[in-house]
Formats: sequence, structure tokens, C-alpha cells
Amino acid sequence: DVQLVESGGGSVQAGGSLKLSCAGSGYTYSSCCMGWFRQSPGKEREGVAGIDPDGSTSYADSVKGRFTISQDIANNALYLEMNDLKPEDSAMYYCVLGDKRIVFPLKVPTTMEAYWGPGTQVTVS
Repeated sequence: DVQLVESGGGSVQAGGSLKLSCAGSGYTYSSCCMGWFRQSPGKEREGVAGIDPDGSTSYADSVKGRFTISQDIANNALYLEMNDLKPEDSAMYYCVLGDKRIVFPLKVPTTMEAYWGPGTQVTVS
């Protein structure tokens, strides 16, 4: 079974940094793509960043220049380095394994279309 487990969330002050990690198991990464999605209370889930096995990336406009997605394919690991955090970045962040659409155009997949981790909370004050 596919399992995704996020870690690294926490509470930081505006302007601070966090690095999220996602440990995956039960799949071969070369099957495609991974991404980070987030959801704040009362808001829709949205794409944050995606990466394909070739290393091509995409970012939401709101995080470009501040967040960096990276991967360690050999270890089925995904990362999100977040700098210059803002209160509006506060959300539950999810690691997702899915098809190309979660990278281009950062389409939010359903639970039938992709695998989701349980999430890690990021709070920026």
C-alpha cells in the first residue's frame, strides 16, 4: 500500500522558515509526480508546488521565490523549503503522489486520482 507521511510543520513568526518533508513507501516514484498542496480553514485546497521525475517544477504564484520543492527519488522523499513565511501561508500542508496534472497545472486531485498524506500543520503569526 502507498503511504505518505509528512513532517516538519510547526509554528513560526512571519519572515521565518520551515522545511517540510514527506516520506513515501509502497510505490515506485518513477510512476510520476509529487506535489505539495495546502488547505486553510474555510478555504479550498490549493496547489503549492509540484515536481516530476525529471525534476521539472511548478509553483503557485503566491509562493514563487519563497518556496522550493525538491526530491530524493532513491529514497522516495519529497521536501518543501519555505522561506519568508507569511500569515497567509498558514495551512495544513499535504504531500501528494499523482499524475502529471498535479505538477502542470498544479491541479488539485481527488482522493480517487491521487494518494494524499495526512498532512502537517504550518502556522505563521
